[in-house]
Amino acid sequence: MNSVICTLFEGHYHYGLGALANSLYAKGFRGTIFAGYRGELPPWITNAKMLGDVTEFSPADGLIIRFVRLTEKIHLTNFKPEFMLSLWEKHCPDAESLFYFDPDITVIGRWTFFEEWVGAGVAVCADFNQSLPPNHPLHFAWKKFYEPKGITFRREPALYFNGGFLGLRREQIEFLHCWKKLQALMAPEIGGLQNVNMRDRTYLFHKTDQDALNVAVLASEAAISPLGQDGMDLQPGGGGYVMSHAVGGEKPWRKNFVRALLKFGWSPSRADHYFFRNVESPIRLYPPGTLARKRFFLKVAAGLGRLLGKQ
Repeated sequence: MNSVICTLFEGHYHYGLGALANSLYAKGFRGTIFAGYRGELPPWITNAKMLGDVTEFSPADGLIIRFVRLTEKIHLTNFKPEFMLSLWEKHCPDAESLFYFDPDITVIGRWTFFEEWVGAGVAVCADFNQSLPPNHPLHFAWKKFYEPKGITFRREPALYFNGGFLGLRREQIEFLHCWKKLQALMAPEIGGLQNVNMRDRTYLFHKTDQDALNVAVLASEAAISPLGQDGMDLQPGGGGYVMSHAVGGEKPWRKNFVRALLKFGWSPSRADHYFFRNVESPIRLYPPGTLARKRFFLKVAAGLGRLLGKQ
């Protein structure tokens, strides 16, 4: 299958992009990753070349990262469906399937599983707070908001899905158009798509792009193929087998592991460990000395966490 991957990043999230690319390569992906970005290109790029308005970098045989500079003013997390549609329209019109990953995800399952997965429907994963049974107050609020605007609700799954990953085949592109339309209808309610994380979870659009994604699951005509929390390694006790998602504000590449343990009681997560397994090849994200130091403190914090019963 001709599959293309994409992500969106800015600033220090280039570390996550590098680890994502390394993990995909390690699990068998060969092809092109499109990375939409603002600001500066990652410092680990070497021997890049310009292809029109795209910067191309190939860190290994069979792996290409194409950087697309973005000028849109909306928040990047709200730009996902528009970015994916623009790729299919302009940059990879022949792609049979398209996958979006947040740049704080590493892939831990074989790549061919992802291509098999989208054969069953639009691929989505349950969120950390996954319960959203039929006639949940959020379902009710979304219907009250969208149905007068002409949106039909077609299903009521019992799960709430994470917006950090989406996979679909070309024939399911209607889902992206639906997601984009829902965000456009949402924009006036939240004061514009430059805004995210509105109010608290009692508000119908607390997690803007993610809430709109969940409404798209309810409203789209496309078949949906959901995984539970094991899809993103979010369930208590671990056991994820597809991806590991470093949810939360402190990302693995910025985290002081010993301080986090001693001050907050946070042991290194599975996502922290998976990140540091994917920082050397084919993209080297750290000088050897820096990487050795970071891995040492990760190991110390993990050991102390076990002693203190924090895992």
